Amino acid sequence: MSEEITLFESKWLGLYRIGRWDFARRPHSDQCVGILAITDSEEVVLIEQFRIPIGKRVVEIPAGLVGDEPEFEGESLASTANRELIEETGYSAENIRLVVSSPTSAGMTSEYSNLFYATGLTRVGEGGGVGSEDITIHHVPLKELRTFLADKEADGIALDYKIHAALAAAGLSF
Repeated sequence: MSEEITLFESKWLGLYRIGRWDFARRPHSDQCVGILAITDSEEVVLIEQFRIPIGKRVVEIPAGLVGDEPEFEGESLASTANRELIEETGYSAENIRLVVSSPTSAGMTSEYSNLFYATGLTRVGEGGGVGSEDITIHHVPLKELRTFLADKEADGIALDYKIHAALAAAGLSF
């Protein structure tokens, strides 16, 4: 294998080359988590926020990077998942289990997405994110999810595929 060459690196993202292949990697983490959170009343807890790279709002499952800040270095995947769930939605999960782990985009990045299924939710905060995050929280009955997502898409809002992947991996249909 050829030597890795750094093409560009910032605090949050790097661009590298090995041989003829260019790819991106986060300097402080190659793991992220996504959380399919289901309330006791069978509502899916989704978030919506503006994403600069695609220039539009996106409906997603709560998610975040593992160990990307010094105070979270060495944090486990499950701990990160619960912390991100609290930060973004205000819920803490009594039960949280990994349902699938997969490369996010194997041809472009070294990052792995680890999707969790969270139940036994307890409201412990406001949610809405940290810092400059501007997150809207949605509680969608599982039986109405297909219609909710179709309506959002019709309104020009993007849908993150991890919603569907997490549902399938958790064995839930909608």
